[in-house]
Amino acid sequence: MSRTESDSWDLASSVGTTATMVAAARAVVSRDEDRLFDDPFAAPLVRAVGLDFFTRLVDGEIDLSDVDATGARLMADVIAVRTRFFDDFFADAGAAGIRQAVILASGLDSRSYRLHWPDGTVVYEIDQPQVIEFKTRTLASVGATPAAELRTVGIDLRDDWPKALRDSGFDVGQRTAWSAEGLLVYLPPEAQDRLFDDITELSAPGSRLSTEYHPDAAAAIGERTKAISRQWGDKGAHLDISHLFYEGERSPVVEYLGDHGWQVSARTRPEVFADYGRTFPAGDTVAPMRDSLAVIATRR
Repeated sequence: MSRTESDSWDLASSVGTTATMVAAARAVVSRDEDRLFDDPFAAPLVRAVGLDFFTRLVDGEIDLSDVDATGARLMADVIAVRTRFFDDFFADAGAAGIRQAVILASGLDSRSYRLHWPDGTVVYEIDQPQVIEFKTRTLASVGATPAAELRTVGIDLRDDWPKALRDSGFDVGQRTAWSAEGLLVYLPPEAQDRLFDDITELSAPGSRLSTEYHPDAAAAIGERTKAISRQWGDKGAHLDISHLFYEGERSPVVEYLGDHGWQVSARTRPEVFADYGRTFPAGDTVAPMRDSLAVIATRR
């Protein structure tokens, strides 16, 4: 089913399945001997969602090599490197004295529980109300407690989330660390601009923003995910996520943020892989994923 202007979802449908897919990948790569991080909450969250394919994947009943030796492993490695990149972003922000963080479209992200947050840090998680409620309830059921002061904000990013954030105690006068991980491709182009405009208005000087930008995501990455989805279908997972991406020309993130008061740095995905001792594979089939940029910006 294609996206609509007012569509909604839980963690077993539409955009929600991508959050479950990413959590499953985090659970799998947490078992690697040379893992870049450890997410002990990913597997319990995936099991609680109850999608059979992903449950069997995190339980070891399905191996990545059984699905697609190249594509599935690459997707897992991309999630591993991306997760570590955002983990380090928050760690660096904390080391710089930033004590307010906002995780946009938090999904099944468990950073509020598993990262070391400096004393006095307040973390805000924003996502649809049913997603927030599910994760909070599930993590409480396994005895997990937040590692910082966690304030959840249950609201769709298409609604007035800045007001909801402020109503939850967000301090516009404090420097903030913002993450928009795996989010932009699921926004219409104009909504991407509006998101950055809202973040800019809420950000005190010295605030930091981390995100990723995929040029021509709907066309290029969409075709790649179609192929992966067909391979997953052979294992009983009928999850075509390619239709969840919005088409249309997007503002290049580096230039857009630079024009709106941010100092921006960006690295290609192969460069980020190399930073963590990984090698991004060559070949035309992975070119769309190779062109992605990891972006960090500081509010001037």
